[in-house]
Amino acid sequence: MRRLGFVAMAFAALAAAAWAPSPSPAGHESLASLPAVPVPAHNPMSEEKIALGRLLFFDARLSGDASTSCASCHLPQHGWSHSEALAPGYPGHRLWRNNPTVLNAAHFRHLMWDGTLDSLEIQARSAMQAPVEGNGKALMVEMRLRLIPDYVERFRRVFGSEWPQLDDAWRAIAAFERTLVSDPRQVPFDRHLAGDPAALSAAARRGLALFAGKAGCIQCHHGALASDEGFHALGVPRQQLFDSNPRVQIAVRWQNRQRDVPRAVYRDRDEDLGRYYRTRDAADIGKFRTPSLRELKYTAPYMHNGVFATLREVVDFFDAGGGATANKSPLLKPLGLTGEEKNDLVAFLEALSMERPLLVAVPELPPMLPLDGVVGSDCAAPDAATKGSL
Repeated sequence: MRRLGFVAMAFAALAAAAWAPSPSPAGHESLASLPAVPVPAHNPMSEEKIALGRLLFFDARLSGDASTSCASCHLPQHGWSHSEALAPGYPGHRLWRNNPTVLNAAHFRHLMWDGTLDSLEIQARSAMQAPVEGNGKALMVEMRLRLIPDYVERFRRVFGSEWPQLDDAWRAIAAFERTLVSDPRQVPFDRHLAGDPAALSAAARRGLALFAGKAGCIQCHHGALASDEGFHALGVPRQQLFDSNPRVQIAVRWQNRQRDVPRAVYRDRDEDLGRYYRTRDAADIGKFRTPSLRELKYTAPYMHNGVFATLREVVDFFDAGGGATANKSPLLKPLGLTGEEKNDLVAFLEALSMERPLLVAVPELPPMLPLDGVVGSDCAAPDAATKGSL
């Protein structure tokens, strides 16, 4: 019954995403409710696949020392993100970026702050195997899965494989993540778009007018995600942890080195180079993907380096015309907003979030047991020495 209850919730989320509101009576065609979640042909959805993906999302045994799961950095109670400015990473490490939320990630064409990944399947693999994130060695993690009888049976039913395969694990996790979407029936602005005249407060309505007018937010934040999915340099203030935390300093330099940044570039810089990692174009240094404005109420802190703790700080930053940086977007200019206008703008930004956070109970994970009986030809039983390391 527990599994069936979760499956019903998951497909309710997909149905909510597919709900098609009528055009905005106020004519705000540049913003829209989310369409149906796009599902790739190579990874169709099913009830059992989503249920398996939910278990794997919370299972730390996919990491190197069995300490770190997807949910270690993407906590449901923190908007499927993390409350710290910079993501925690694998034990003994610290990451160099703020943790993007998984909420509505299924709608993005490109993932990560620099847009280097193109699918949830690839992102799951990258996060769980990267040395400073999950540090899961493929052969070891795959063997662990094969020592969990419940997983062996679930993978067999879902994917038809004799033994769990890691590529299938990433597919299952991605399928679960595609259920983590905003429900437009709970989002005041989506109800406004659908024609509900009482959906937005007076302050939020004034904030919407500022958003589309004087504040100019609509230039980069439009469409169903309230994001142009483009890349812009804003001059965001430096994250102080870059100067005070040795592990962050090491992580930044390691990132530049392991991404094959030319020595002449990374030796003179101790900050995140952003979109440059993908394009190798100097004009893209310091540019980061425009984040979605959906679910901001639950996903603080903000910006690629988590430097702002509140939405008011974000509004103050843009009101000042951003910061000083090379490649700065020409769209940024001082706005001259009053204190009341800033409050109204924050009220509208909050109206892009659901009235209740999307929470999922942490599942009870199946136990690991020794292999019993005949072992498949492609999966040798571990000897005594191997067992101790799994």
